[in-house]
Amino acid sequence: MTVFIDDMYRYAIGQFRGMQMSHMIADTDAELHALATLIGMKHEWYQGDHYDVPVARRDQALVFGAVAVTWRQCGAMRRRRQVEGRCGAPEEAVRWYAGWRRAQKISTGET
Repeated sequence: MTVFIDDMYRYAIGQFRGMQMSHMIADTDAELHALATLIGMKHEWYQGDHYDVPVARRDQALVFGAVAVTWRQCGAMRRRRQVEGRCGAPEEAVRWYAGWRRAQKISTGET
């Protein structure tokens, strides 16, 4: 099992109240909360499937073993966890998401 942390802080959407933020995700809530506790995050900051982590704590998460992923990979991995119950591998995340979206369009009749 692995905890992943994205590079959202590099983009405008990653700016919040003067802070640079990243998403931190994992296959299980238990491993996500465990790493969040190690880096000083409060449980009430949990967003239902991720933590929004300030860049200084992102660096700590990486020291404790979190794997850096892109913002795009993280988004796809969050969706995969909702659908399949696991994040999957970062290197296949975007491809998996594209396939899932195609299947959704076909099943709903979207063009």
